[in-house]
Parts: sequence; C-alpha cells; structure tokens
Amino acid sequence: MSDPHQAVIPMIAYENGPAAMDWLVSAFGFQERDRRVENGRLTHGELATGGGGVVMLATPSLHYRGPKHHREECEIAKAWHDVPYIIDGILVYVEDVESHFEKAKAAGAAILSPLESGRYRAEDLEGHRWMFMQSTGANPDAKRQR
Repeated sequence: MSDPHQAVIPMIAYENGPAAMDWLVSAFGFQERDRRVENGRLTHGELATGGGGVVMLATPSLHYRGPKHHREECEIAKAWHDVPYIIDGILVYVEDVESHFEKAKAAGAAILSPLESGRYRAEDLEGHRWMFMQSTGANPDAKRQR
C-alpha cells in the first residue's frame, strides 16, 4: 500500500509568519499553498517545494522568538549557532542548485557555506537554517531502502 502523503512534514514557527511566507517564496522559490491569518498572526501556512514536498509554518504565540532573536538575547544560543552547520534545520532538494543559490543570495539570505559539491547552507530572515542540495531526480531514500 502506498500513501500519497509526504512521510515527514516540517512545521516551523515564525515571529512574523506572513512576512516569512512572502520571503521564503521570494528567496527560496517555494510556492504558497495555504495561508490562514487571524488578527495579523499566521495560524497555518503551507509552502510547496518544487519536488513535491511541503513545509508548514505558523506563529504559535505573540511571545515566540525565532532563532535570530534568541541568539541576540541568549549567550548560550549565540555560542551554539556560531558554526556554519545546520542546527534544527531543513534539507530541501532542488532542480538547479546553482540558480537557487544565486536567487537566495540576491534576496538577502545569510549564506552559511558557499555552493560546493551540489549544496549550500543558508539562513532565512528569522534565523532558521536550511540546506539546499542538487536533486538527482531519484528518490533520495532509494539507496537507504536497499
């Protein structure tokens, strides 16, 4: 039996969900699927990736602080973010990683590592970390399932 749904769906909190959705569409090329806003707060948002995946977003509370603000207010958070690696981040496969990299850079994404070996790491406007890799066209889990 095959399930048409994505097996794992990232759910990311943002301080300003509507602005984050707009930025992620502009910088990272996602497509908006759903946006529900109540009193200016994003209660549910969905972004589609080019490869058929989905990322969900919301602003859980007015007290939520994203990673960028957390680093500004907490020395320990600043210290463990002081590396170019993905910390609590998301990996996304893209069709053309080179043009994706250029688009993200032009939109102001903080580039954590340069484009090399078909991948790069970036941070979004609120400090969430992302890795984008060149899609091989095959299911990335296929090798692991053998």
